[in-house]
Amino acid sequence: MPASGTSSVTAHAAIHPLLWRGSQLARAGRPGLDTGHAGLSRHLPGGGWPLGSLTELLLARPGLGEVRLLLPALRRLPARRSIVLLHPPHLPCAQAWLAHRFPASQLLWVAPPQAADALWAAERILQHGSCGALLYWADRPHATALRRLHLAAQGSDTAFFMFRHADAARSSSPSPLRLLLQPAGDHLSVTILKRRGPRHDTPLLLPLAATSPVPASGIPSSEPRHAFVDQRLSDAAQPRRPEPALAG
Repeated sequence: MPASGTSSVTAHAAIHPLLWRGSQLARAGRPGLDTGHAGLSRHLPGGGWPLGSLTELLLARPGLGEVRLLLPALRRLPARRSIVLLHPPHLPCAQAWLAHRFPASQLLWVAPPQAADALWAAERILQHGSCGALLYWADRPHATALRRLHLAAQGSDTAFFMFRHADAARSSSPSPLRLLLQPAGDHLSVTILKRRGPRHDTPLLLPLAATSPVPASGIPSSEPRHAFVDQRLSDAAQPRRPEPALAG
């Protein structure tokens, strides 16, 4: 007769990936995208940011460091797969992304004039499945829209991040992973509000990528020194605004 510990492990291994014990992290159907933060990755099912799933990052205001949190993971995407910035709150600066070693050809800026258009664009991007990551600053989406987007994400291997206001923490969501982001000096405080696994109430303190890194030698000279993201899908003319270092 096997030892009790062996029986427990065997029983857990037999559970369907969509099910998990409350005392253990769920087993992801595919490996996650390494977050670049070991202290965070070990608390996430799959050991990283989920692919083909809606991940919500909640914050009181944009620009707290939400993009810098994702930079280590985004660098792990193949250069041939686009990173989509959908409805960002600030004008993206391609030179800042280039300094972080992201060529302008990999970035796609989508600026729909209406919130409904942004939801439509997000669903189509996920359904197409060719982009490596979708970063979407949402404007209070309805529960039905969240379910549609999560369903669309499940048919792809896109890393899908939705930035929402911190007030959304009080409402339900189909997202299996929800994190609350709060500033903490040159670090970011990350609280896991929801995951497939046991509760984790202690905030994680994560370092952020520098806002103005020194460009590495060997950057192709063909990359523009000063340019906006190479593609922008919007018919409406936009007023000029100061260029921030990054979208967040």
